[in-house]
Amino acid sequence: MTSPLLVFDLDGTLAETAGDLIACLNHILARENLAGVEVSAARDMVGMGGRSLIKQGFAASGQALGEEKLEALFLDYLAHYEANIAVHTHLFPGVLAALDRFEAAGWKFAVCTNKIEEPSIKLLKALGVAGRFQAICGQDTFAWSKPDARALLATIEKAGGAPQSSVMVGDSRTDIATAKNARIPVVAVDFGYTDVPVAQLAPDVVISHFDALWDAVRSIRAR
Repeated sequence: MTSPLLVFDLDGTLAETAGDLIACLNHILARENLAGVEVSAARDMVGMGGRSLIKQGFAASGQALGEEKLEALFLDYLAHYEANIAVHTHLFPGVLAALDRFEAAGWKFAVCTNKIEEPSIKLLKALGVAGRFQAICGQDTFAWSKPDARALLATIEKAGGAPQSSVMVGDSRTDIATAKNARIPVVAVDFGYTDVPVAQLAPDVVISHFDALWDAVRSIRAR
């Protein structure tokens, strides 16, 4: 029998990564003689990926950025990030206890993120949890990325799960749209990286702490 599967987003869902991501952005901006940004002011900029973060960092200083230079800066950004991947990053409160509880009940886990796969694996290893996931899939794992439903469905398949017994957990418009596109129920955390309150995006359930995940998933499966 196929085990039920929880599929997590990474940045802003499993882990508070904004400090390290914005530190890498500020490294790039400083090298370009541009002003850095504060984590508190830029936290919601993180959710759209590294390229978008760099674009927004330049825009904050009133600077345009061509595609060729953006790609060069993005490669530098990735290299700096991978070398400093878990300086400030930590799992959100309650993640480990939630994984323990679901695992004891027979659940399996996967990650479906728009972060590049290699740094995603490296980060989860640094946080000591990579081995708990049956699949860790990033933006470059498949030919599709979120919000394309195929990214989530391919992650579920790679993890040995089945769509009808899977639940997505995410923090953003992209995660909610991906789950809906795949016809997978979705729990949204309200402490992640989003420019719109997740409750406005109509996920199945919104939680404010991982302690609430068990009851949220039970309520979904009871419908």
